[in-house]
Amino acid sequence: MTSPDQRGKTVRDYIRTIENFPHDGIMFRDVTTLFADPRGFRMAIDQMLHPYAGVTIDKVVGLEARGFILGGAIAHQIGAGFVPIRKAGKLPGAVISQAYTLEYGEAVVELHEDAIAPGERILLVDDLLATGGTAAAGIKLVERLGGDVVSCSFIVDLPDLGGRALLDGLGMDVHVLCAFDGE
Repeated sequence: MTSPDQRGKTVRDYIRTIENFPHDGIMFRDVTTLFADPRGFRMAIDQMLHPYAGVTIDKVVGLEARGFILGGAIAHQIGAGFVPIRKAGKLPGAVISQAYTLEYGEAVVELHEDAIAPGERILLVDDLLATGGTAAAGIKLVERLGGDVVSCSFIVDLPDLGGRALLDGLGMDVHVLCAFDGE
């Protein structure tokens, strides 16, 4: 039964904003409150799945770390495999690496070199699209292994930071559940 305070809520309503984290002037969009609520979490997963009804997806790739939570749930629902893209040094075995630029420096993400077979259709997921650097690096890794990124899906878009424009420029199909202005 739906309680009165749950009716009419959107995914955005479950996301908490924390001011000045991790730096002054940043409005941090915290999806852990969404994940903690069973109704909110189910709503987010269902809405992230909706655009892919009838679309063949072989594997869901989740970006570290909250993309693992989403990616595992989505992969389970559609009967696809799940593949993590991790920060450098976290995966055992042979990996390929991709450096990318952050707002405050550079980082590297890695993917097992045998995680994606050529021609596999991939859905890339994460919780938040900001500058798009991590997602673009993930796309490059998948494509280097011969995978076809069918689409990218996020809960939150921060359009002021330009990530959507970056992914659109790469020719990606992008789906987001909600957007917040600012950083």
